[in-house]
Amino acid sequence: MIERFLEKILFSSRWLLAPIYLGLIVGLVALVVKDIQHIIHIIPNILHASETDLVLDILGLIDLSLTASLVIIVVFSGYENFVSRIVTTGHEDWPEWMSKIDFTGLKLKLLSSIVAISAIQLLRVFMDIAKTSDRAVLWSVIHHVVFVVSGLLLALTDRMTGHTAKDAAKGDSH
Repeated sequence: MIERFLEKILFSSRWLLAPIYLGLIVGLVALVVKDIQHIIHIIPNILHASETDLVLDILGLIDLSLTASLVIIVVFSGYENFVSRIVTTGHEDWPEWMSKIDFTGLKLKLLSSIVAISAIQLLRVFMDIAKTSDRAVLWSVIHHVVFVVSGLLLALTDRMTGHTAKDAAKGDSH
């Protein structure tokens, strides 16, 4: 009886994640506000801005969109994987991937998005290299390389673990 009660509490504790996902949605709203501010800043300056400045502004918009997409991926797949299944019937435009990302897929998409965001930040540094110190450039490159290597190691580890699990399952069936 105590064991069942404890298991019920442990299982119910997954709902403590729901407010965290709601907080991420508030963060998504904040990103939309920043996006609108960025666009309001860009539009009046389009004719007077240099090509480099315009590219940097657009890279800022891309950075915001990748970050917002990352928030959506984490909210939906995290909720679906850890809290509760999302009923998609009746939603004809429901993206198919949203109900198919497992924890491993979530980790890989998360790190891939971070690498993409880091690449954009690095590109922004290179686009404005004349105004950037050598030390800042070096640290930007180091950060990006660390993210890339981390992503590769995570993908390699997941691949090796996936093959090991499949091989073990094949061995059990014989």
